Amino acid sequence: MKLKKTILTDADGVLLNWEYAFNIWMQEHGFQTVKGYQFMYDMAERYGIPKEQVKKLVRQFNESATIGYLPALRDAVQYVTKLADEGWEFHCITSLSKNKYAQRLRRKNLDKIFGKGVFTKLICLDTGDAKDDALAKYKDSKLYWIEDKPDNAKAGLKQGLKPILVEHGHNMKGDYPYPKAKDWEHIYKIVTA
Repeated sequence: MKLKKTILTDADGVLLNWEYAFNIWMQEHGFQTVKGYQFMYDMAERYGIPKEQVKKLVRQFNESATIGYLPALRDAVQYVTKLADEGWEFHCITSLSKNKYAQRLRRKNLDKIFGKGVFTKLICLDTGDAKDDALAKYKDSKLYWIEDKPDNAKAGLKQGLKPILVEHGHNMKGDYPYPKAKDWEHIYKIVTA
């Protein structure tokens, strides 16, 4: 598969500040984070609640109206739109939900923040799903794959993609066989080098 000037990207924690919005939503529902939460990826650990309960809460959040109003992450708007203006297109692969209304809200949110046409493809997997099968469709394309979860970045590497890990508290430590970026300015420099 040969795709010119295409970047594959996750949404939550890469383009959109899902953690911020989820934390507000959880507080509104009576939950509080534990000490040191910013260095934990697992939401059950972050809130000190059972995994089964947090799975249901994440699905409920992802299928709520809130999902259509997530704010952009850091400098994503400036550099994603800059790349789009320079002829790049984006395919978004997100483990959001199979709910068609949640998917429509995700599309509206991306279009509102980044502009219509920037994301030429939106692939919505079920809540928490691994991305291996979705990434396999891009096997050996050597496309950039922007992700914040190390397991998903590794899955892209196995498929012959070029992962860039967006840095968060939960993935700061560890050695990775691909670059880590603090922001989209850094991603832009890598992609356009």
